[in-house]
Amino acid sequence: MAAPTLVLFRRDLRIADNPALVAAMRHGPAIALYVLDDSADGRPLGGAARWWLHQALQRLTADLARLGVPLILRKGGQNAAVASVAAAAKVSGVFWNRRYTPWGMAADTELKSWAKAAGFAAHSFAGNYLVEPWTLTTMQGQPFRVFTPFYKALMAAGDPGLPLSPPEPQRPPDSPIASDTLSDWRLLPTAPDWAGGLRAAWPGSGKERLAAFLEEAAGGYGQGRDRPDVLGTSMLSPDLAFGELSPRQVWHAAHYRAGVAPAAADGIEAFLRQLVWRDFCSGLLYHFPAIADRPFQPNFENFPWRDDSEALAVWQKGQTGYPWIDAGMRQLWETGWMHNRVRMGVASFLTKHLLLPWQAGEAWFWDTLVDADPAQNIANWQWVAGCGADAAPYFRIFNPITQGDKFDPDRAYLRRWLSSARDYTPGSAGIPPIVDHREARERALAAYAAMRGG
Repeated sequence: MAAPTLVLFRRDLRIADNPALVAAMRHGPAIALYVLDDSADGRPLGGAARWWLHQALQRLTADLARLGVPLILRKGGQNAAVASVAAAAKVSGVFWNRRYTPWGMAADTELKSWAKAAGFAAHSFAGNYLVEPWTLTTMQGQPFRVFTPFYKALMAAGDPGLPLSPPEPQRPPDSPIASDTLSDWRLLPTAPDWAGGLRAAWPGSGKERLAAFLEEAAGGYGQGRDRPDVLGTSMLSPDLAFGELSPRQVWHAAHYRAGVAPAAADGIEAFLRQLVWRDFCSGLLYHFPAIADRPFQPNFENFPWRDDSEALAVWQKGQTGYPWIDAGMRQLWETGWMHNRVRMGVASFLTKHLLLPWQAGEAWFWDTLVDADPAQNIANWQWVAGCGADAAPYFRIFNPITQGDKFDPDRAYLRRWLSSARDYTPGSAGIPPIVDHREARERALAAYAAMRGG
């Protein structure tokens, strides 16, 4: 039997449209490796994402087993684990899909150097985005800083390649390699088990969610995506974040649906625009790695953020006294997900009504979202705070009263997540509002004006 190959999984936990897996299995009997590396995203995964990862690895293990590919689990540094498994299995080469975060690129550059020095072939592939971040530039050869021109450039570049089919099954490699067990990692909460709401919120697979969305809601996505009281969004963000679906799979499935159901085409176009936003965020972190913890716009370096741990805790617990905000934060805590329209509201409230730093909100979302994605989490929080690329104007302060009235007119979302509130009036749930809306708005505008020297 030919020498085995080693395919390294990260945020690409799928067997379909996985270029690294396909190539590895063409070169020889493949062994798969997933490393639980706390430095992979610059920090450990949050609790909700760890819960999702457990389920995703269970699904991947079963899928790979059907292909005759064993999945080895190791905990610790990625490159040390690769070296250990590669030596034990006497592999001929190491295969992976490229990452574009500063932490991922640093580790993978080191991995490629090690492989070359150790005499292993190293093969990397594009498999996690529609385009790689260096592919599209402005007319001046610079990275895009504004989304709409980026979107137009990507659309002008044509469809991404068709998704790859899963490889044909192989004969498993002869020699077993030592592996952790998934239970060893204790990714699931046990004391207490707070994941009951997550289990209830995420039945089925990403493929099933994609098919249902395209069939039932995609045509009305342009309007439905703003309504948290209806099933108007795809809810594919965790599947994309962990790579259980590839963006090419989503792209081509959506285009096929638009072809057979022309009435849905406008809604599908609006949906695909959000898929392109994911690429845009990835490019921002790739080209401007400092935005991981510093504002994209330098004039925000000295913004007078407040240091108020009590106010932060009130926001985290959904006890601000503003039903729109508190309902969203309770949805997040129970399900690991929040509707995007509400995400914008709670982020605006933290950074503008409370003048607390966007980094604090970003860190809370990282810990509580099942779809926590390094690039999107950072870019989206900066966008709402006004300090990001293509950011919302600093003077745009979402009104948490009128937002609820507009986007949940029948109070269905409110009844589901904050049943004690009669409407979106501050205090209507029996919780005194933490700030007065008008006073907080004026305070925020004054802070922004002072920063701008106005």
